[in-house]
Amino acid sequence: MTLNRLVCLVVMKLASPGRGCDMTVRFELLGTIEVQVEGRPAQVGHMRQRCVLAALLVDVNRTVAVDALVDRVWGDRAPQRVKGTLYGYLSRLRQALAPVPEVVVSRRPGGYVLQADSLSVDLHLFRDLMTRARTADDAQASALVREALNLWRGEPFATVDAPWFSDLRQALEHERFSAELEYMDIRLRTGRHAELLPELIRRANEHPLDEQLAGRLMLALHRAGRSADALACYQDVRRQLADELGADPGARLQALHQQILTDDPALSLSPDPGPRPSRTSTPPSPAPRQLHAPPAHFVGRDEEIAVLDKMLAARSEPRTVMPLSVICGPGGVGKTWLALRWAHSQQHCFPDGQLFADLRGFTPSGGPADPYVVLRGFLEALGVDPERIPAAADAQAALYRSLLAERSMLVVLDNIRDTEQLLPLLPGTPNCAVVITSRSRLTSLAASHQVTHLTVGGFGAAAARELLLGRLGAERLEAEPEAAAALPDRCAGLPLALSVLAARLTTDPVLTLTALTQELDESSLDALGTGEDFTDVRTVLASSYRTLDPNTARVFRQFAQAPGPDLSLPAAVSLTGLPPARARRALHRLVTAHLLQENTAGRFGCHDLLHMFAIEAAESTDGEESWTARVRFLEHCLHTAWTADRLLHPHRDPITLSPPVDGVRPQPLETQDQAMEWFTREHQVLVAAVGQAARHGHERHAWQLAWTLTTFLTRRGRWNDVATVHATALVAANRLGDAAAQVESHRTLAWERTEAGDHDAAHLQLNQALSLAQDSGRLQWEADIHLALGWLHEHTGDRPAALRHDRHAARLFEQSGHRAGLARALNAVAWDHVQDGDLRAAMDHGEQALAIQQELDDLRGQADTLDTLGYAHQRLGDHAEALTCHRRSLELHRTLGHRYNEAQTLVHLGEVHQAMGDRTAAVQALEQALAVYRDIEAHPSHMDRTRALLTALGSDAATR
Repeated sequence: MTLNRLVCLVVMKLASPGRGCDMTVRFELLGTIEVQVEGRPAQVGHMRQRCVLAALLVDVNRTVAVDALVDRVWGDRAPQRVKGTLYGYLSRLRQALAPVPEVVVSRRPGGYVLQADSLSVDLHLFRDLMTRARTADDAQASALVREALNLWRGEPFATVDAPWFSDLRQALEHERFSAELEYMDIRLRTGRHAELLPELIRRANEHPLDEQLAGRLMLALHRAGRSADALACYQDVRRQLADELGADPGARLQALHQQILTDDPALSLSPDPGPRPSRTSTPPSPAPRQLHAPPAHFVGRDEEIAVLDKMLAARSEPRTVMPLSVICGPGGVGKTWLALRWAHSQQHCFPDGQLFADLRGFTPSGGPADPYVVLRGFLEALGVDPERIPAAADAQAALYRSLLAERSMLVVLDNIRDTEQLLPLLPGTPNCAVVITSRSRLTSLAASHQVTHLTVGGFGAAAARELLLGRLGAERLEAEPEAAAALPDRCAGLPLALSVLAARLTTDPVLTLTALTQELDESSLDALGTGEDFTDVRTVLASSYRTLDPNTARVFRQFAQAPGPDLSLPAAVSLTGLPPARARRALHRLVTAHLLQENTAGRFGCHDLLHMFAIEAAESTDGEESWTARVRFLEHCLHTAWTADRLLHPHRDPITLSPPVDGVRPQPLETQDQAMEWFTREHQVLVAAVGQAARHGHERHAWQLAWTLTTFLTRRGRWNDVATVHATALVAANRLGDAAAQVESHRTLAWERTEAGDHDAAHLQLNQALSLAQDSGRLQWEADIHLALGWLHEHTGDRPAALRHDRHAARLFEQSGHRAGLARALNAVAWDHVQDGDLRAAMDHGEQALAIQQELDDLRGQADTLDTLGYAHQRLGDHAEALTCHRRSLELHRTLGHRYNEAQTLVHLGEVHQAMGDRTAAVQALEQALAVYRDIEAHPSHMDRTRALLTALGSDAATR
């Protein structure tokens, strides 16, 4: 059989009724997602269904969790009931693959697995060919690599735009590029530099800053007798690196340049050196023990250590995969401490020694370590005479793998920059184990190797206290308990930051925990400085930031302009002004670098120290650009919130917004449910945005954002937030001299004060609002304020005054032709009559209000009026009709998400059940009301009244 047929077709011998020949199946991912059965395309469904297939094939023969499948296929765009959709796709895939019995999609605990020969998947076949090529001689390796590259038909998973596939696509393109480089190296070693030159020149022109390509082009030119061109190539690269990145060529390219200048004989083609050295060819040497000392004050990390232990649990069993763990996380989180602590505890498992190297991938000063310099050090530690170490980098790596082939060793690679930096340092056999630490997620490594992946976060309160206890002692912590409890939160739980504080406290006996806490409040990053790069928190954070490309660094700085606990992807699109796909890629790069966290799907955040650093970086770099990004973010919030409010309360008098600025993409919302869900997710960000807008002089955004929030916050009973945003909005409105904004905020603040029982403050706010409304001549404003005054007087027990203001509001609304307002006022008058006992008048006004609201399809108004009518029917003794009204009102309030009014209606419903003698139903309704009041943290007076009703019914729910 030819090599081409061997590597491109996997023959699956199947019992196929009525067929006299074997069947072949090929799964193709290195291009569009395709399946070939017997050389013909198989129909496996539409693109989304093909994505499900591809997501399983990437981990063929391994279980993929259902949630992971959803994330891979849909990302943050998963539809409602997505799992039902997924199960449908899986069922149809089983049917499509049924003609190939040895390909099975089956359910496993926790997920699904696609069972097939892994070499029937072009991605795994590609990797297998490359693995075999790296241990073959040049002639065989050349054929194997060429066949591996021929499997590529284009961009992997072409036309698929889900984030997981995009990240994997990028990693696979890197693998393809590495394979192409290896193919170039083989041809260079075997004297085929002349045929390689056109390809190298083309690629170097396409990637002028790629030093690997430049080095190969220089070597090919030199061997072709064109040394002057090779030196000119170096100068071109050096100049472009300086212009574009402000950097010099790396050490390897500089060394090659020097070798060409001196016509170093090592660059000439040499005869085949023969088989690679084996372990027996090296003189015996002591087993290397290179681990640094374990951390003195190590605490916590029990779960992480258990995961690392599990990696080695099957060492006694035959294994084919090298134990490989990646510990990733932000700078200062204690990755190296964890790796060293575990490595020391497991030394007995590695009798042939331990290798350790700091690759300086994120070191504050200097650049990353050259892996081949580290490799040379490893070879010397393994007993290789320096004079016998090969000059060629690939030969060094091959010798290293050969020496470890029969050894049981632990290799700890600390502070890795990227996958490319560590690949030469990986052993090739499963008897060794590797532990890697990095601030990057190393997605490319996870795509090409079986990796145990650990993401390390900051300490929780218990572990942080344990660390401080070990460093400071119990007496010092107990002397200032409040400050001791506050320190971990101020440090975002980062072990490095906590250790810096502990060091300051132990070296400065005058410094107190309370004084240090105050210093952290004023300037956390200054308080966490030590003056030494490796322990200065600001410098550690900066070293991660400096690894970013310019566009991603700009997105990180722009992220600082967004307040609140996190940021949604749609908001990030507007904040950055980037197209959605580019914004998503930048955010995922920041997550990979551990400068952001994806807290939930599609929501990104970072701890306070990183946020402070981002603000500092923006202030020192961006200037006007920060202002523009902040405006885009505020416009996104404002325009989306305005749309959401219109969906929740379509009969509310709207405010007029200016068109959004360029780059803003408001989130599209179409239904009331979508609006309520959006407000629920975003309200903390929106409340913070009001304050940010006011602080930075965006007064118009401040008061308009507060306006858009009012409906949601009042329906949810979030009165503290109502007070916060409208106090801020009032200051902004006063600066603008905008009467409409002033009236709105005064009236809303009065509403909040009324609910809080501060009636004097509510009167003051409404009097100011009424004066502004009367000066403006706007009857609708004045009517709204009289309605609010009626509500206030009803709370104070002044029923005549309440009725007077509500009637006046009704006249003003009728005079101005405002029918929705008129209906609200009529309902208020009806409620006043109920309180006075004039039940027929109450029914008359309530029915008038309800008729208008039904005509206008005003659901919110209907819910309120039905509650009033139900109360009137109850007082009339018509309990059946009262139940009907209250139940319909309750249904509408729940539909609208108006939790405050839901609780009030439940109380009224409970009272009706009590009057009807149905104690069980009454208790049930009142318990539900109490639960809602507790959930929205309602004013104690509401809960006290509900508890009193429950107590009168003999229920103990009031005390639970």
